[in-house]
This record gives sequence, C-alpha cells and structure tokens, in this order.
Amino acid sequence: MTTSDRITGNGSEKFQRVALVIQYLGTHFHGWQRQTKHRTVQEEIEKALQAVLKHPVTLHGAGRTDAGVHAAAQVAHFDAPEWIPAYRWTDILNHRLPSDIVIRASAVVRQDWHARFSALWRRYRYVIYTEARPNLFVCPFSWHYYHASLDASLMQEALNPLLGRHHLAAFHRANSGRPHSWVEIQAAECVRKGSFISIEVQASGFLYGMMRLLIGILVEVGRGWRSPAEFTELWTQQRRDQVRYAAPPQGLCLLRVGYADFPFPTEVWFDTQPQFVFQSVTEPQYCLT
Repeated sequence: MTTSDRITGNGSEKFQRVALVIQYLGTHFHGWQRQTKHRTVQEEIEKALQAVLKHPVTLHGAGRTDAGVHAAAQVAHFDAPEWIPAYRWTDILNHRLPSDIVIRASAVVRQDWHARFSALWRRYRYVIYTEARPNLFVCPFSWHYYHASLDASLMQEALNPLLGRHHLAAFHRANSGRPHSWVEIQAAECVRKGSFISIEVQASGFLYGMMRLLIGILVEVGRGWRSPAEFTELWTQQRRDQVRYAAPPQGLCLLRVGYADFPFPTEVWFDTQPQFVFQSVTEPQYCLT
C-alpha cells in the first residue's frame, strides 16, 4: 500500500508518502536540520511544502549535514494528499525553492518507507585541492591545501584498516545525542586526480562531525606527520584528545544514499557531483573560434 486515510478538517483524505532526491549547495546554509535562528535546507523545503498544502509539513531526511556541507543526492520524504501525483512535486517545489536547492526527482513510496531508517548506507566525498595557487572556481567545493604536497597512497594505506565495524569515538564530536560510536565502514577510498585528492567513505551511518575530523587527521598522514600505523592506533585507542582539527566544511559532500528498494533511476542519484581534474600544463593551448 502506498496511500493511507487520515482524518482532516474536511473529513477523511487519502495521503501518500513521497520521496525526494535533493541537491543543495551548503555554503549559505546552517546545515540540513531545522533550527530556530539559522537558515537550513529542511526549513526551506518545508516552507515550500506549506505554501502549497496550506498546513505545516514535516520533511524527514536521510542524514543531517553540517553547516557549509553540500549534498549531491540527499534523500527525504514527506506525506502529502494523494490528489497531487508524486512525480509532480519535482516541478512544484523547484518553482518555489531558492536557487541553492534543487529537487532532482520525486516518487511515491510505501507508507512504511523512511528516508532515514530504510537507508542501508550513506556515502560522502571530501575533495582537497593541492595546487599552490588558489582557484576561485573550485574554492566553494574543496579544501585548498597548499601548505605541502600530500601522498594519496599513504592516505589510502591509513584508510584500509577502517573497513568493518569499529568504535570510532576519536572521530565523534560532542553533543551529538548518539549513545554510542559504533560504525560499519563499507568502503574507504583515496584517489588523486591531477591537482585534486578525493576521499570517499561509505558507511551504514556517520557520527556527528566524523568525516571532517577524520580528514583533518588523514591530511597529517598525507603530509608525513603521522604514519598510517599511528593513524590506526589513534582511533583504535579512542584518542579523541589527539583529534584537534576538523577539515573545513566546503570540501565535503553527501554523495548518495543507498536503499534496498529505491524508486529512482541510477542517473538521478548515483554520482551527480562533478569532479574536477586539473593537470599541469607545460605549454599554453589555444583554441581559435
């Protein structure tokens, strides 16, 4: 069943659950979750839903990104009257949302489907730009790390032992409300492409601040300040006191979320964040038009 009956002021009305695939530029948001005094992604979409339905609507997201963090394919759901076809919500919302949020697609799902609790995994990507000179066109989406070259092979070596289920209190910020720090890491990859290093981590769930804290220490490995073995010892011994610096938020993007039954085609959600690749050029190349 994809619809349910609810009692409203006008009697019984059929509702259906609608799933959304959402992109947003996190630069001017104070994260995903609704807050009292700050602009958030959840609030902006809920305001657009309320403008259409004329009553408050709660939007449930797959994950809560921090302030300044982007999303290429965040997933969320809400309940809406059946008389509006689920696929129409894409256009309905995009006409009412600010330019830094886009709904990629919308579809009806089962009544017991939940954007957060039905998710099997989340995948994040962090991008580091390693050229000496800054570049205005990549600054909003990467950490410009110009202090020293980074060894991506050492960073990958440090990531390998993370695979599996581990207690990662060393990468857990305080005040998260989560009672434990156990995480199942399903993939951890570090790849250099020209001037960019891309780190992707996939897990069943992420701790509050986990990716940015992890990247902050991983860069020390890439720079040679810590060995891969020291990196592993830090988190296995739960040395939160040694994790003092979080990588800046603009390099981080919620890449995608995985489900056993997802109503969207792959091209809507799988890999929708473009990747930069800059190679060193020894001689200028010109194009005449």
